[in-house]
Amino acid sequence: MWLNENIYFSGIFSKKTLYYSTMKVIEKNVAERLLKIKAIKLQPNNPFIWASGWKSPIYCDNRKTLSYPGIRTYIKNALVRTIMDHYPDAEVIAGVATGAIAQGALVAEELGLPFIYVRSSPKDHGLENLIEGDLRPKQKVVVIEDLISTGGSSLKAVEAIRKDGSEVLGMVAIFTYGFGTAEEKFKNAKVKLTALSNYDAVLTEAVATNYIDEKDLETLREWRKNPSVWKKD
Repeated sequence: MWLNENIYFSGIFSKKTLYYSTMKVIEKNVAERLLKIKAIKLQPNNPFIWASGWKSPIYCDNRKTLSYPGIRTYIKNALVRTIMDHYPDAEVIAGVATGAIAQGALVAEELGLPFIYVRSSPKDHGLENLIEGDLRPKQKVVVIEDLISTGGSSLKAVEAIRKDGSEVLGMVAIFTYGFGTAEEKFKNAKVKLTALSNYDAVLTEAVATNYIDEKDLETLREWRKNPSVWKKD
């Protein structure tokens, strides 16, 4: 399973130093790819408006990766490797609707495991399912998420799986903003989160590739400290 031309993953890493070195490579490579296809956009001087009403210098839509076979496969393989390393006892892969459904299904296929997905709210007709697929009590589940912001919707999926009687081993995401509030929520919910890439890695790559000027870094870093009030009138 190739994740880039220099690294071949053929089993669980036996040395921590190799593992963390490899994760740093993945962080960089995922950040590079997300910026390249504009799945992540940075506009420190012309902020986006999120659905929450927050002003933000960054916008992330990881669903764009599905349109690029090479990048889609790279991310799938990285997610698979992470699950194999952290959660070898996984019995089911769950995707958080809607952004993580496709990538979650690809990961489940690669691992030869059942796949389910969790809706944000129950279906309003038929069986009114919140969880779609065949999930049995006491199964061990790894949740796939495309993006972690405040963590609220992601942890609702975890809660739904737990209420259904299954065990959540952890969550693996493509990207996280690294908000302190999200980290606290995951800690309180006792959910281990591993992300392929993160905000800091994106900023480093954006400067290295001249996507942004180094002078913009202070603005971008200030936003993450308190995003709900950043540039609020």
